[in-house]
Amino acid sequence: MNKRLKILSLTANTEMAQEIAEILDASLMPAKVPHFSDGEVCFEALESCRGDDVFIIQSTCAPVNERLMELLITIDALKRASARSITCVMPYYGYARQDRKAKPRQPISAKLVADLITTAGANRVVCTDLHVSQIQGFFDIPVDDISPMPLYWKYFKDLGLEDICCVSPDHGGVVRTSRLAEKLNAPLAIIDKRRPKPNQAEFVGIVGDVKGKNCIIVDDIVDTAGTLCLAANKLKELGAKKVYAAITHGILSGKALENINNSALEKLVITDTIPLPEDKKSDKIEVLYLAPLFACIISALEEGESLSEARKKFDDKIFRKRR
Repeated sequence: MNKRLKILSLTANTEMAQEIAEILDASLMPAKVPHFSDGEVCFEALESCRGDDVFIIQSTCAPVNERLMELLITIDALKRASARSITCVMPYYGYARQDRKAKPRQPISAKLVADLITTAGANRVVCTDLHVSQIQGFFDIPVDDISPMPLYWKYFKDLGLEDICCVSPDHGGVVRTSRLAEKLNAPLAIIDKRRPKPNQAEFVGIVGDVKGKNCIIVDDIVDTAGTLCLAANKLKELGAKKVYAAITHGILSGKALENINNSALEKLVITDTIPLPEDKKSDKIEVLYLAPLFACIISALEEGESLSEARKKFDDKIFRKRR
């Protein structure tokens, strides 16, 4: 790889950053992210980055505001240190769920975060499975939204399931779900639900036939898992054989683990955009690793290659690392 390429890990995705650097045979940039006693975040690069292409690996997951400030301050520091380009690799883009004014006098926080990253001095952003693809338009710099569908397709293909039905948890997730359904040559069903307030859902009905099917619920975020488990239980009541879920970002807050373990879910498949802590691990949760895919994308960006062609080269069977 280009010797001017440097991978910089902040505090959210240290293992992923290390794997990316190893795959690319690139330098993992030494740095410190100290905090003052009152909680203020600081950043210090321990070597020169003048003229370098720096890729910052940082999800803005919990603690969300602290991770976001780490990212913004780091971008500012690298810009002032004369880095040639600064790319934010954000496996999980926090505040993405606040992408519109759902009610009067609400913020559009996804746009605000985009403005902050751009103003800080980033040249490009790479994300995974944005909550809505329109968030790319909130930025005035290039944004690449990477899909994890190749990993899900291979995972479920290797299970050898028959009579598969891919299930969208709501009408807004149909496009995402249809991608996996097309790859698996499976029919599509849609859950009709209502959200009276955040992290709470009411099941209304389902469009499609799930009786006798191995159902795969496809979504971008699982938070408290209340909605997911409600959907899984309802699918079983309607005659589904087994219920799986393929969900990119495993926030898993509150009683998520308890909800999952007590639900009809056979397996929850997530990615490591948000690292899974020891106290959240379960036999029902399977983690797929994205470092090889991000390494492929970073390589394509450095070499000026098409990202779609780079994704075609990605082979999970060869590159996936197991921990």
